[in-house]
Amino acid sequence: MLDKIQKLKKEKNAIILAHYYTLPEVQEVADFVGDSLALAQKAAQTDADIILFAGVHFMAETAKMLNPDKKVLIPDMTAGCSLADCCDAEELKRFLKDYPGHKVLAYINCSAKVKTMADIIVTSGNALRIVNALPKDEKIVFVPDRNLGSFINETTGREMVLWDGACHVHDKWNAEKVEQLKKEHPNAEVVAHPECRSEVLACADFVGSTAAMLKHVAVSPKSEFVVITENGILHELKKQNPDKQFYTAEKCACGECEYMKQNNLENIYAALLNEQPELLLDGETIEKGKRPIVRMLEMN
Repeated sequence: MLDKIQKLKKEKNAIILAHYYTLPEVQEVADFVGDSLALAQKAAQTDADIILFAGVHFMAETAKMLNPDKKVLIPDMTAGCSLADCCDAEELKRFLKDYPGHKVLAYINCSAKVKTMADIIVTSGNALRIVNALPKDEKIVFVPDRNLGSFINETTGREMVLWDGACHVHDKWNAEKVEQLKKEHPNAEVVAHPECRSEVLACADFVGSTAAMLKHVAVSPKSEFVVITENGILHELKKQNPDKQFYTAEKCACGECEYMKQNNLENIYAALLNEQPELLLDGETIEKGKRPIVRMLEMN
């Protein structure tokens, strides 16, 4: 299957982009693996004719906005995102009427329609930097992740208005689960993703995006780590740090994103072979949604 996929990629001048939360074999067949920021940057730079996005729906939408003339494929069109789904565009439009004069910052984990209403898109890897770059008196509405928004507010001293949404994986973590892992592994450093609740982040030694976690672990003098995020990151962590040990809730609901795991070698091969399912967006959505993404890339 790997050989067949590699052959199809060459024949069709296709590139496979995959998120760290996908299956290990999917990450291995990908041309590039990254977090949302790196994937957006890679999508903006590619000269491939076909982009196959092994991730979830909103990621493929972002790639399409940045590459309107390229064919963007997604192995399983039903691979959604609980965080993106919790922010309906029409509901957000009504919500924003109560906050005139506010700049809208949207976490990249949102739908294409929500992106069209944003002033700037942010990721967990650049949100703090972008917020700090805005005037101190800037009024901001942050959507859709209340946990990431709370982390930004607490870290920067801002008082952003927060949409009440969350990732179903990260939001299931609680302080009790983290403390239990710390007791089981007393010498381990705790690294956590800012999509987790504040009570969880308070238990962590380091808070950062998936890419930031990888960089931190690589230079940390510690040899053991409790990892508080989706367990797909363990593949890359172990690959980069074969002499270090990693612990997480591997068999717990709070460690698994079923949507990311819908990507597999079989449906990647089928998508490349048939050039379907293709992610399509109308011209207006592409034009309006691209602006805040480009703004983010310019500010990054």
